[in-house]
Amino acid sequence: MDKAWIVITKFLWKNDFLFPAIIWCLSRILIWTAMLIIAPNLPSPSTGIKPHFGWEVFDAWDSIHYRAIATTGYEFVNDGKQHNLAFFPLFPLSIWVLMKLGLTFEVAGLLVNNLAFLAALCCLYFWVKEHCGIRIGQWATAVVSLYPASMFTGVIYTEGLYLFLSTAALLAFDRQQYRWTAIWGAMATATRPTGMALIAAFAIASWKERRPPIAYIAAFTSATGLLIFSLYCAIRFHDPLAFIAAQRGWRPSLGFDWQGWLNMLMQIVVGPNNWLFGWIQDASGGIKDPWYPLLFTMIVTSGYMLWRFRKNWSSIKVIYGFYAVVVFLLILANEQLINNLLNTCMVLGGSYLLWYSRKQLTPVTTSYGFCGIALLLASGGTISLSRLAYGIVPLSVGIGVLLSRHSCQGYLSLGLFVTLLTKIAIGFAQERWVG
Repeated sequence: MDKAWIVITKFLWKNDFLFPAIIWCLSRILIWTAMLIIAPNLPSPSTGIKPHFGWEVFDAWDSIHYRAIATTGYEFVNDGKQHNLAFFPLFPLSIWVLMKLGLTFEVAGLLVNNLAFLAALCCLYFWVKEHCGIRIGQWATAVVSLYPASMFTGVIYTEGLYLFLSTAALLAFDRQQYRWTAIWGAMATATRPTGMALIAAFAIASWKERRPPIAYIAAFTSATGLLIFSLYCAIRFHDPLAFIAAQRGWRPSLGFDWQGWLNMLMQIVVGPNNWLFGWIQDASGGIKDPWYPLLFTMIVTSGYMLWRFRKNWSSIKVIYGFYAVVVFLLILANEQLINNLLNTCMVLGGSYLLWYSRKQLTPVTTSYGFCGIALLLASGGTISLSRLAYGIVPLSVGIGVLLSRHSCQGYLSLGLFVTLLTKIAIGFAQERWVG
């Protein structure tokens, strides 16, 4: 495997732009094939709709809010219901500009998200390559391209744009290009709420590395996008923090949602139809589906036995054994459980890997990763955690560091990512909730 990797690297990646461009093309082909060709030819789903070949498959869920903002503007009433002021302005503003040039909403939204994602992969590749080497740079780029949540970079969502702006800001900071740090950072804070984590990350990294005062100025200047949006809210809705109040439609209360996490973990362990404690979900509780916890226990036991006796077997048998265990777990899981697994793996597993690889990463990388996770956990609720955590690029870098050390397992992991990415793309095309 390692020799083949070296040969491929020498043959293809002499041009630094070639690797991110190729991996971007492959991920676009995979996502769009699943949505435009596979999904319309599947039997009608029990939930959702049967999609048709057309632009509408890319326009669902949050895309509806971006369409409303780009065409009619923001609306908000502080009544705890869902209003589009919860969505930050730069992405719909970019779509609005392209629509003024004659493009439709669907074409404009896809162009912004997908081209920004290509730029994000280029920035990520150069950034990680400079500090961790070409091998980790390639693995991190592959992870970001093929991780299941990358489906959202192929539809009308903000993932591609935010990944580009945040990664560009991190790259500029590590290169000590403080003017660009402020510019990219300001645009990132105007794109997603998690952009606020960049401000703290830049300040912490400046302190740890004893950067000059200009670094702190760049850190706080990156809040400009957020401040402009707050000024707009003050003028339009007479409340500079109206965009925070609008979040209540999706996340009713701030703070760590321990009950949501407990429910999510319980669904993974005992199944969605079983409840060990009646006060969590309903008054009855009880085990209604005994097969799920039995099969889950068998799968976990098999995984533990593989790890416990790994020294007695060849490495290839252990690797394929673990892969088989994961596949059986995914067969057992429905879409809700897969979403819960991705939430848990990306937030908890990604945080661990970020800590595990911290010595290979720059201070601003680890600072942004942990600040971003802290912001997500404090925001209340567990909805869309995997997708939001995917937007915090250091978590994917941490996964890339691990896979670069174990290439055989890495290829199997990428294969698993591709399988889940295809499944999620089909689900989105059918307008089923996938994250």
